Amino acid sequence: MRVEHADVVVVGGGAAGLSAALAAVEACAAAGRDDAVVALVSKVYPMRSHTVAAEGGAAGVVPGGEDTLDQHVADTLAGGAGLSHPDAVRYVVERAAGELARLERLGMPWSRTAEGRPAVRRFGGMSRPRTWFAADKTGFHLLHTLFQTTLRERSIRRYDEHVVLDLLLTAEREARGIVGYDQQRGEVVVVLAPAVVLATGGYARAWGTSTNAGIVTGDGLSMALRAGLPLRDLEMVQVHPTCLPGSGLLITEAARGEGGVLVDATGQRYLADYGLGPVTPVGAPEPRRMELGPRDKLSQAFWHAERDGRTVPTRDGGVVHLDLRHLGKAVIDERLPLVSGLARRFAGVDPVHEPVPVRPAAHYTMGGIVTTASGQVLDDAGRPVDGLFAAGECASTGLHGANRLGSNSLVETLVVGREAGLAAAGVAGSRAPAQGTELVDHARDLADTRLAMRGRGTEPPAPLRKELGRVLDADVGIFRDADGLARASATLDDLHARFQDVRVADTADVLNTDWAQVLELGAMLTVARGAVAAAVARTESRGAHQRLDHPQTDDVARHSLVTLDPAGETHVRLVPVEGAGTAIGADIGTDIDTAVGTPGGTAVGTTQGDA
Repeated sequence: MRVEHADVVVVGGGAAGLSAALAAVEACAAAGRDDAVVALVSKVYPMRSHTVAAEGGAAGVVPGGEDTLDQHVADTLAGGAGLSHPDAVRYVVERAAGELARLERLGMPWSRTAEGRPAVRRFGGMSRPRTWFAADKTGFHLLHTLFQTTLRERSIRRYDEHVVLDLLLTAEREARGIVGYDQQRGEVVVVLAPAVVLATGGYARAWGTSTNAGIVTGDGLSMALRAGLPLRDLEMVQVHPTCLPGSGLLITEAARGEGGVLVDATGQRYLADYGLGPVTPVGAPEPRRMELGPRDKLSQAFWHAERDGRTVPTRDGGVVHLDLRHLGKAVIDERLPLVSGLARRFAGVDPVHEPVPVRPAAHYTMGGIVTTASGQVLDDAGRPVDGLFAAGECASTGLHGANRLGSNSLVETLVVGREAGLAAAGVAGSRAPAQGTELVDHARDLADTRLAMRGRGTEPPAPLRKELGRVLDADVGIFRDADGLARASATLDDLHARFQDVRVADTADVLNTDWAQVLELGAMLTVARGAVAAAVARTESRGAHQRLDHPQTDDVARHSLVTLDPAGETHVRLVPVEGAGTAIGADIGTDIDTAVGTPGGTAVGTTQGDA
């Protein structure tokens, strides 16, 4: 076992993690700590992180235009359906344009208007065009910009293809580093540090039909649960309305922002029949109407249309069509080149001449580790966890609430990632280096538990993984009810029991993807059980959580908080939004057995994501 030291550990090599690492370096340098070390730990090479798949763009009010910060705040709060925190929303909105401009100074090639100003496009739920973009490859360029900047920082020590097995916390819940596994060398690595930033992404890959990369498996959330920390609003899972059938590949909302329209099997625009009207002119989208309604509303409209027999049957389920033909080849080639390529390669249609078949898929998880607006992790009583921060999709900062507006998340990775990195560097500068044989012994015990999974078990993991995706697709999708959630809960209980005897056939020390994928499966099972328990507890319809048996929206907006007790049982509490992160609220769901500890992973799958 290798033991190393750092000032700050950042877990995750996507936009939030890279932003945090760069900010930590900047803060250390400003404090004269030129010998500081920022450890950047990623289970994949950073350029393979899921940020690379973001297509549409990042929201930010361009100074000097007609748009306003107040309007951006109002749009976000409306989309959040009562679960967004006004202070957290304003915190991000006020810093958004500054971070987007900072990124440009680092080399980000934002698309520009003829006058040289940042070009902005319309996105669903936004009252004004405010989404900065780089064609429809925003995440690709953004990740390149951040990653190439980290390459010149000698203070950043990279740990690529390292599976993080667990957090190292003291008995007082103070962060002291991580224990991981170097897949290339085949050895346990302990990185001791006084501050840790989690930027590990969400958990939407657990669903069978998903736009997410194979690596988006809830690793950081699973670690937080095992550390006794609460996860907030896990049941809030955004289903994107326009994805390719079968593969789940995303057709970005930018396509509708540019003027694309959705039509049913007869070629009729159907959204007005499901509450998204009045009908807007073809090619002239208007904010919050028709194709530019919020994503949850468009997905719900598809669900109704399918049951009304208005979709086109395919072997991968019913589809509607996204028609871009009226935009013309020049606009499609300039603004939507990735969409065009995906449609041709994976659907066999040229969007210049044919409409693109689409149907919904799981896309983004609004729930996550409870933090302040700036990424400070909070415990079950609402107290800061010393030295622990979270940013990006793994964090629940209060920005997105019950339904994220497209393009808000990409800018959140920059704003909160940076603030978390600055704060982590501040903690590191005020505290003695993390060390001690007790910590190392604890890390060794944690690693031994994970390593002992190799070469044992009789239950093949592939059927467990397939069944997990199937039941989430079937019963924890756009609409839910008590019977479906009960089936999902029972199925997950069964999968959890079978997982205790899961087989890891490969006993190799290096690049053991068999073991890594089992660790990822364990993390997804843990978080999915929490998500279903929270969905059962929330007996109302709000944002991305729609109950057929409880269609009303409660007068009092409440967060769900999921925790694991020392016996590994899941607990759910509902707390008023004003009291989020505090210990108030009734304990309404308990005694659900859960998996105990299965984090990390290295496998990479198909990557697609909107911003």
